[in-house]
Amino acid sequence: MSPEPRRIAVFGGIYSNHLALKAAIDDATARGAEALYCLGDLGAFGPHPDRVFPLLIGAGVHVLRGNYDDSIARGLDDCQCGYTDPRDNYFARLSYQYTFRNTHERWRRWLGRLPGGIRLEVNGTRVLMCHGSPRRRNEFLWESATSTQFLAHLAREYETDVVLATHTGIPWQRTLPGGGLFANVGVLGRPANDGRTDVWYTLLDFDATDGTPPAAEFVPVAYDHDRLAQEMRDEGLPEEFVETILTGWWTTCLEVLPARERARGRF
Repeated sequence: MSPEPRRIAVFGGIYSNHLALKAAIDDATARGAEALYCLGDLGAFGPHPDRVFPLLIGAGVHVLRGNYDDSIARGLDDCQCGYTDPRDNYFARLSYQYTFRNTHERWRRWLGRLPGGIRLEVNGTRVLMCHGSPRRRNEFLWESATSTQFLAHLAREYETDVVLATHTGIPWQRTLPGGGLFANVGVLGRPANDGRTDVWYTLLDFDATDGTPPAAEFVPVAYDHDRLAQEMRDEGLPEEFVETILTGWWTTCLEVLPARERARGRF
């Protein structure tokens, strides 16, 4: 592992939201991020998945493979999202089928070359980036349902001080015993079920030289969500997806939410 820049920006699932991705890249760069990372799930939910790839490459974003990316690359029948509820899976299938049809073979091959995780070390702090969790690509780690002891176990098991993940769509962080950190960095693809049309990414500052964890800041991103909603309608994507973009409230993938996280939403 080689030293990396001390201020980094980390994006969660893009979900084909090319407008939010462009806005986040510009915002993170303006805030002084020296390196940009993406934790996977480039397609899903939104329109025109092929518009995401040139933005990532052009900005030099380091990208790992999410469950969606793995399925698209390997030509699987589903997104490996990890849902068990029939309604959740119904909308997941619609989203996956659209993304698969509209991802060019060139980009499918590109997805197949992405790593499963990214490691770096800054000022002696070891960082592991993954999609769902270090042990499983599509594992949901929810704030209300994930113990500090379990997160500390993952950090020890995978020999890291900081774990950065995504997959759930809702940002949160927790300090671990001994000075470690777990952070779900959020996603750029859709709002965080909070009634805001903004989406979220995470900035991390590795300024300390005494082994303390980095400071993690969740950053809201405003973008032209009305334009995205119109593109989604033009592509025939479900109106339930469009409503989420326009209102900030999830209308699908609700059954996977633990009770506490679901209670914060509208539905």
